[in-house]
Amino acid sequence: MLLPEFLPSTPTIVAIAVAVVLGGLGGLMTPIGPWYANLRKPPLQPPNWLFGPAWTVILGLAAWSAIIAWNAAGNAAEQTSVVILFATNAVFHALWSPLFFRLRRPDWALVEVVFLWGSLVALVIGLRPISPNASMLIVPYLVWVSFAAYLNAGIVVLNRPFARAAKLTV
Repeated sequence: MLLPEFLPSTPTIVAIAVAVVLGGLGGLMTPIGPWYANLRKPPLQPPNWLFGPAWTVILGLAAWSAIIAWNAAGNAAEQTSVVILFATNAVFHALWSPLFFRLRRPDWALVEVVFLWGSLVALVIGLRPISPNASMLIVPYLVWVSFAAYLNAGIVVLNRPFARAAKLTV
């Protein structure tokens, strides 16, 4: 049986589902409790309420990018590249919040954010030959993670050491 044309394709469903899962996981792994509230924050720290909407837009753009790139891929090798690039990014995206908030190790999260940032650079570069539009949709994500890395570094500098504090709370 053929699906009606107005139903979304499997890649569209997967891209949206991954964005929703990553957003939900990020929210669940980001408790804004006394530990975080008491950290000294760097200049330019946005209000806590801004992070949810920002990540919603960014992950929506990433899903849109994935759909465009998948549809623009000219062959199975390009589709495989799209999947590998987005899957790698999803892994690094999913790791940051548990490291920072659950384990209370902003220092470890600062190391991890380098890999998250690298996965975004790889997406921008790797998607460009497949679809310049898909590549450009990742740029806001790259900019936001660059800003998040600045915030993460500022928290590490202003609040270290974390190893002793993490041992006391585990």
